[in-house]
Amino acid sequence: MALTNNYLKRDKVFQSRELFNKSLLRSIAEKSEIVKEGGGKKAIEKLHNFKKLHCRERIDLLIDRHTKFFEIAKFAAYGMYEEYGGAPSSGTVFGIGKIHGRNCVIVANDATVKAGAWFPMTCKKNLRAQEIAMENRLPIIYLVDSAGVFLPLQDEIFPDKEHFGRIFRNNAVMSSMGIPQIAAIMGPCVAGGAYLPIMSDETIIVEGNGSIFLAGPHLVKAAIGEVIGSEALGGGEVTTTVSGITDEMVPDDRTAIEKIRSLVSKFGNNEKAGFDRIKSVSPQYEQKEIYGIIPEDSSKPYNTYDLISRIIDAGEFDEYKPEYGQTIITGYARIDGWAAGIVANQREIVKKKTAKSGAEMQFGGVIYSDSADKATRFILNCNQRKIPLVFLQDVTGFMVGSQSEHGGIIKDGAKMVNAVANSTVPKITIITGNSYGAGNYAMCGKAYDPRFIFAYPNAKIAVMGGAQASNVLLDIKIGQMKKLGKEIHEDDKKKFLEEISGRYEEQTNVLYAASRLWIDGIIDPAKTRETISYCIELADNNPNIPKFNTGVIQT
Repeated sequence: MALTNNYLKRDKVFQSRELFNKSLLRSIAEKSEIVKEGGGKKAIEKLHNFKKLHCRERIDLLIDRHTKFFEIAKFAAYGMYEEYGGAPSSGTVFGIGKIHGRNCVIVANDATVKAGAWFPMTCKKNLRAQEIAMENRLPIIYLVDSAGVFLPLQDEIFPDKEHFGRIFRNNAVMSSMGIPQIAAIMGPCVAGGAYLPIMSDETIIVEGNGSIFLAGPHLVKAAIGEVIGSEALGGGEVTTTVSGITDEMVPDDRTAIEKIRSLVSKFGNNEKAGFDRIKSVSPQYEQKEIYGIIPEDSSKPYNTYDLISRIIDAGEFDEYKPEYGQTIITGYARIDGWAAGIVANQREIVKKKTAKSGAEMQFGGVIYSDSADKATRFILNCNQRKIPLVFLQDVTGFMVGSQSEHGGIIKDGAKMVNAVANSTVPKITIITGNSYGAGNYAMCGKAYDPRFIFAYPNAKIAVMGGAQASNVLLDIKIGQMKKLGKEIHEDDKKKFLEEISGRYEEQTNVLYAASRLWIDGIIDPAKTRETISYCIELADNNPNIPKFNTGVIQT
């Protein structure tokens, strides 16, 4: 059935929200342009002087003309490592692009950022790239140009399970899965990093610029006293004619890219998952009206149906249990032709009918027992029918208080978390506002393996809302000072609260989340629909959907 009454008046409230959200988007776009320059224009010019292309130029040549590069984790390490001069985009660019019509994961070191050295976030970002390749059975292309591990932070990148060595382990696992891996050595490739291209299926090296060895000339001299240059130690000619560790030497970056494109063009086609898709139909209302829906103040309510009707095809929404558990909206729809199951937090205050009093108010954005129960059942249905799940997350948490506790909110919340955790159909999460506490988990936050997770520029991720957290932390601070016998004045309380609020506000900012890869990226709200559609297209490339089993659930 079609959603109705979702026409928006372009009144002062709409206009104020629109201006606010467009301003946030412009701010993110401006920061994005700075990040894309990596180490800066002068550093890029220096690369050109060595007849090398910048990593973004390489990617532009690699993907099909007139197609877009779906960049992921652009803001990785944003605002981090400032004591070392920063690491824009963590010194690595990665995303998904089409090569001869085939979706491929592409990972490219940015040699303008500390010579492409690996920071801890670089490692985390590369592991995410491999995870996406494995989950969606996508070929992966490595454009290698790196000086190796950033030594001042080696203890945070080298020995642990999710550190540097995991990347080479993933190379081996992907090979066993039949996922194609191609590497082009376009600059230095040193020490442990040398395993990445050599564990790929095919390796190309660029003459004069590419080099690969376990120990560079300086370390060789220090270790065994041998004096040798990079080219003689592990340059293109040596590795293709003497050691045989690379497969082909090419004269420059452009030729290497042409070679990769030629190789990819000959890949066979894989079986698809078979998610249902029909001809796409435009939404009932303009997508850009989303700017006028999302409030400036994240604590303010809005009608989530207004958001949904600007994402789904023709406003057609088969809602599941519309009169029950109304703080979560569940239903089947099509997004750009793809069948999808939507689980969304309703941000409006709703009235719940009860047997005793007839009605009671429920706060929007809060998960109650009945809404958790409904969402659980809906998730089971989508897994039964092989329908991808889309979570539109704007949640302040689960309902608290004696009535909720006595009613079994923990039990019902646990059922929902169990269903989300064990769901085997692809899950795509969009954080449209708040993402607080256990609500983040139940609505498929990063810990629950969404295939992809994105956020709007206004999104906030934290264990609780800023006002609540600031007051709790203030109470703790005051208690500590009282134990020390110190007197607390009102001015001191105000000062402490401002300091705590400022720090908490910084940590809940969407850029803070993006820099640490809690999300895959910050998206334009008006592009929600095309983002979800492309994510389902990518997920459809993996035909292997495990059998769904929730294990033990308390009823």
